[in-house]
Amino acid sequence: MSGFLRRLFPETIFARKLEPAAERRLRLAQARAEESIIRAHVDNALMFVDTLAEDLSFDRAIDTYIREMSIPEPLASTVATRTLVVLGQDLVPYRRRAQESDESERPKLRLGEASEGRERSIRRA
Repeated sequence: MSGFLRRLFPETIFARKLEPAAERRLRLAQARAEESIIRAHVDNALMFVDTLAEDLSFDRAIDTYIREMSIPEPLASTVATRTLVVLGQDLVPYRRRAQESDESERPKLRLGEASEGRERSIRRA
């Protein structure tokens, strides 16, 4: 942070420690933001694969995208893996079967109830 911004926003004004509920919301928001970044990279890597299909194999196109965008580890591995998963969806028969069945449905999450229950158990201790 520059000296000018430090004078406008000194750290002593802002609390360093968040309340537990705010910390949980922050972690959920951060996870969602990280997932959006990964999805954007995967979409762009797929575009790279498509654009360079005549010149490079798909794995070299993905590697080129990651190198050109200077994506650091472990994000680079995640982007490469997810890009390969998307590319393989039509090629791998098991994936097609899993998509057709209801096995891939996720259970409904009850985060509010789970966090309330944990807070109650913490208070009892």
